[in-house]
Amino acid sequence: MQAQTRNEIAIGGTVEIVLKKDQKSGALTRGHVKKILTNTSFHPHGIKVMLEEDNAVGRVKRIIK
Repeated sequence: MQAQTRNEIAIGGTVEIVLKKDQKSGALTRGHVKKILTNTSFHPHGIKVMLEEDNAVGRVKRIIK
């Protein structure tokens, strides 16, 4: 599931994000959402979040159910 709208993402939910350094390669990092950083309800490149595990910040590319 792709996540471009803020209401699809829940704190504690499992997601895959692309980190800034991995944008060219498209490598994904999996983790649990600690904080939602995007304030708008929609972003075409994905909602920006911070992960619980290592405070990594990136844009959500996939929501894991």
